[in-house]
Amino acid sequence: MEETSREAVATAVQRVAGMLQRSDQLDKVEQYRRREARKKASVEARLKAAIQSQLDGVRTGLTQLHSALLDVKDIQSSLADVSKDWRQSINTIENLKDVKDAVVQHSQLASAVENLKNIFSVPEIVADTQQLIEQAELLQAHRKLMELECSRDDLMYEQYRMDSKNTSDMNLISIYFEDVQGLSDELAKQLWMVLQRSMVTVRRDPTMLVSVVRIIEREEKIDRRMVDRKKQTGFIPPGRPKRWKDKMFEVLEATVSTRIEGTQSVTREADKMWLVRLLEITRKYVLDDLIVVQNLMVQCFPPHYNTFNRFFGLYHNAVSSRVKELASEDLEANEIVSLLTWVLNTYKSTEMMGHPELRVECDINHLEPLLPQDVVDELLSKYVQTFTSNITGWLRKALETDKKDWQKETEPEADQDGYYQTTLPAIVFQMFEQNLQVAAQIDGDFKEQVLRLCLKQMNTFLIRYREEAVLYKEEHMRDRQLPQCYVQYMIAIINNCQTFKESINSLKRKYSQSSEPTDSDAAIERTLNEVAKEGCQFLLDEVFLDLEHHLYELLTRKWLTGSHAVDTICVTVEDYFNDFNKIKKPFNQEMTSEALRRVVVEYIKAVMQKRITFKSADERREGSERMIKEADQFKFLFRKLAAGEDTDWLCGAIAAIAEVFKLTDPTLLFLEVTTLVSKYPDIREEHIQALLAVRGDASREMRQMIIGTLSENKVSYSGVTQPIFKDITVPTITMTTMTTMTSMATAKLLK
Repeated sequence: MEETSREAVATAVQRVAGMLQRSDQLDKVEQYRRREARKKASVEARLKAAIQSQLDGVRTGLTQLHSALLDVKDIQSSLADVSKDWRQSINTIENLKDVKDAVVQHSQLASAVENLKNIFSVPEIVADTQQLIEQAELLQAHRKLMELECSRDDLMYEQYRMDSKNTSDMNLISIYFEDVQGLSDELAKQLWMVLQRSMVTVRRDPTMLVSVVRIIEREEKIDRRMVDRKKQTGFIPPGRPKRWKDKMFEVLEATVSTRIEGTQSVTREADKMWLVRLLEITRKYVLDDLIVVQNLMVQCFPPHYNTFNRFFGLYHNAVSSRVKELASEDLEANEIVSLLTWVLNTYKSTEMMGHPELRVECDINHLEPLLPQDVVDELLSKYVQTFTSNITGWLRKALETDKKDWQKETEPEADQDGYYQTTLPAIVFQMFEQNLQVAAQIDGDFKEQVLRLCLKQMNTFLIRYREEAVLYKEEHMRDRQLPQCYVQYMIAIINNCQTFKESINSLKRKYSQSSEPTDSDAAIERTLNEVAKEGCQFLLDEVFLDLEHHLYELLTRKWLTGSHAVDTICVTVEDYFNDFNKIKKPFNQEMTSEALRRVVVEYIKAVMQKRITFKSADERREGSERMIKEADQFKFLFRKLAAGEDTDWLCGAIAAIAEVFKLTDPTLLFLEVTTLVSKYPDIREEHIQALLAVRGDASREMRQMIIGTLSENKVSYSGVTQPIFKDITVPTITMTTMTTMTSMATAKLLK
């Protein structure tokens, strides 16, 4: 206390010192005193109020504790009185055992009296119930049945309570009520029959279905009551629990399964489209039934049955089981496609489970797959194997049919642009298109797989196609009169290659997600180009076989004195090109360029074969003028056939050689040869020697000088780089060759 007082005094001194730090503040001492007095009074008032409040709370708490103590004493006294009364009543309770037994007996007798009327009328009620069941009055029959069962169960329960070990009395009651169980079974059969025809019943007489559901619900309640009583007493009547609700769902499940299994009306032997029909009937039945369930049957069942979802699941499971059975059968390729298309696409589409009327109630995305993925993969693998085998056979048959057309005496058909063609590309790609359309219905990845398979088979087929084209040409070479339309059908074969290219690109654009070229694409492109180029070469061979005799006349004495060989060559080439115009681009352009080039090459070959040697300047002039004239003939023909392409450089080679022959001054021969070499750099030494030999006036020394000078000084060439002389060989004259040529000349003279 003293410590607190000292601290208070010290604090007060500090406050006063803080207030009176200046002399002018002494005048305000009285003012400070009054202010501090007011503060002190305020603090004292608050302290008094707080202490008073605490004292009031303590006083109230003490009063409540005193009251609680009195209550505890009263309770203790009452408990003592109860304990005393209980001890005094024990003997009295033991004396009431006889009364208790009498009460039990009275209860049993009361139950017997209550059921006495029913006991005596059991046979009559059984007969009435049987009649009601036969008349399909199911609710009335069930009410009668419940009365019988109630009487039996009450009697058995009372007997069980009185003497649970007395089985003879229990058996006596059971025998007396033995017809009741038969009635229950008979009624159950009627209920199951109605449920089995529920789809028809709900349309014609929904009240019948409602009655069945009400009966089952009643039995469910009785089952629950009996089970609860068993837990308490250990007694349960015979036949309980019936579990008719569970049986109802089993019957509905079996009905749905039977409905789905009964959709197959035909077999494969009777109808090739049996599976398509089966799946369509299944789709229609399932959709119609579920719509009936949603619109009618749901109203016949209690809401907690979740009727629509339950039926939705039943139908899904039944369809899944049926589809698995179908998948396990030995299905053909088209049947596999039909099944997978239906399973993967149709089933969840708006045509079936995804129908707008059904989607309101159920989410099809939560459905389990109809077929496990391993089964789907197995079916796809089986389809691919079958498809590969089938398509190989189809392509073989298509090629055999096309080969028969090659032997026809009539020209092949032409397309709208006038190009020859056969039906082979259309047949092949119609097969591919049909199978790809089918594969696209199944799955995008599977579509890509089938496309790759088609292209792979196409490459194998084209190799065979190429072989058959070669055999066709070889067969024609054995007898050039047959087939009559060899040229036209060879043109059609070439055109088919371009059609194949266009069709393949069309299929890839339509059915492939990837635009990247594959190895198979490159192989197909390569094979098609080879077939087309070989076909063009076969046609050129045909042309030059007809020209062979006329080409042999070139640069001979007969040619020098007057020959129409070039005229015939031009007419023949132009006549062939009337057919060659029906070759599609780009092969027609390549064909034209190669044909014109080969005409010039054959002409120059005739020069290089040294069939003639000019003996005088007049012969050289006459020969060169004739060559220039024939070069102009070729130039006119080439311009006509090449349709705007620059072909003058080809004929220019003949004119350039003619200029070498035309030169009258041998001293300028080196310059002329140099000019020729600069224009055609692929000309070789043996070519120059052959030209000089044909000219006939170049001495050995001059030839050696020209060749040597050209070898030492590489001539710069001007412009033309496409080879002409590259494929021209100069024959070497040996003794055997001379003998052969002499024999041929002698034979001609004899003719």
